[in-house]
Amino acid sequence: MIRFKLSAMMFLQYFVWGAWYVTLGTYLLSTLKFSGSEVGLAYISTAIAAMISPFFVGMIADRFFASEKILAVLHLAGAVVLWWASTVRDFGSFFPVVLLYALLFMPTLAITNSLSFHHMKDPASEFPKVRVLGTIGWIIAGLLVGWLGLDPTPTPMRIAAVASLVLGLFCLTLPHTPPTATGPVRARDILGLDALSLMKDRSFAVFMIGSFLICIPLQFYYSFANAFLNEIGMTHAASKMTLGQFFEIFFMLALPWCLARLGVKWILVAGMAAWVARYLLFGFGNTGGAAWMLYLGIILHGLCYDFFFVTGQIYVDQKVDIRIRAAAQGFLAFVTLGAGLLIGGIVSGKIVDIYKLPSGGHDWQGIWVAPAIMAAVVLVLFALLFRDRGRSIGIAPEEPNAEPVTTLP
Repeated sequence: MIRFKLSAMMFLQYFVWGAWYVTLGTYLLSTLKFSGSEVGLAYISTAIAAMISPFFVGMIADRFFASEKILAVLHLAGAVVLWWASTVRDFGSFFPVVLLYALLFMPTLAITNSLSFHHMKDPASEFPKVRVLGTIGWIIAGLLVGWLGLDPTPTPMRIAAVASLVLGLFCLTLPHTPPTATGPVRARDILGLDALSLMKDRSFAVFMIGSFLICIPLQFYYSFANAFLNEIGMTHAASKMTLGQFFEIFFMLALPWCLARLGVKWILVAGMAAWVARYLLFGFGNTGGAAWMLYLGIILHGLCYDFFFVTGQIYVDQKVDIRIRAAAQGFLAFVTLGAGLLIGGIVSGKIVDIYKLPSGGHDWQGIWVAPAIMAAVVLVLFALLFRDRGRSIGIAPEEPNAEPVTTLP
């Protein structure tokens, strides 16, 4: 029964996120006529929240309240705020509302992970089987929104709001998970600043800087891929974008085999190269004879995510001393999902505005070539400078006290 409840929790958690996040750019750009810069700023709300949420989890959720209760409060409040966001039509009002929602939602990603770990005897083998329901939830949300043709409407946010209400009530039925952290709270612990000493290691420093830089072009995909596909005439774009999550499952299963044979450096390089290829495929694809390029670009999202982000988390986990392992993961999340995506949101929005056409459309080839060049520069520098001579890595069991990491699907 506990396994079923945890799986249902993950399904609803990522259904909520997938229902509104993918198509938001299309709605804001084509329906509300926000500028590219405004769309980029709307998407950095999650990056800002990702930078703040470790404080919330570390100082409040882990110390004062049972996890299931705080999840219920956050999701119930989130349902109200997200429905509110669906009714706002001007950017000046929309941004603070979507930022408030992100501040409520982003901490729940880590809390659902930690709650799951608390009720597992062997997280290394049990957690993936529970977490995969989250990916399935994201896929079903995308299929639903896409096949109903809801991309340019506020309805996806309302669907997510209703699902958030259901999830909030469901969280009250989850197994009791009392706070476990003790002792004083230090900001340096929550942000992982103790891991800064690892930057003395050249390879680790190159990895962290490369991870930060590669997240800047990543935000182009999250913010504008759905808007791009809809603008060029792809039907049921949100549904078809779930191919990335389908193949994410495949690449995740293939990752241990690839790591054992290629090693961490070349897996990371392959992940970065996939980012370059994805953006070039988008830039030169179309809905006619080159439609295969669009589909391949979508499929490559699974490889981009697994081969870079998951491999990076594994690399950090096994590179650092056990005493600062959680700190190092927190530092990685802060510089990538926080700082990297924040800057990426600003840069991507400005570039989309630069390539806006007088007719109201966009020169998407110019837009996608820009992140392709950014990713290619990072790829070359990383391949030349990263020299890790450590042992081959594999997927190691989670430490029982490790801080859960917030990840994008």
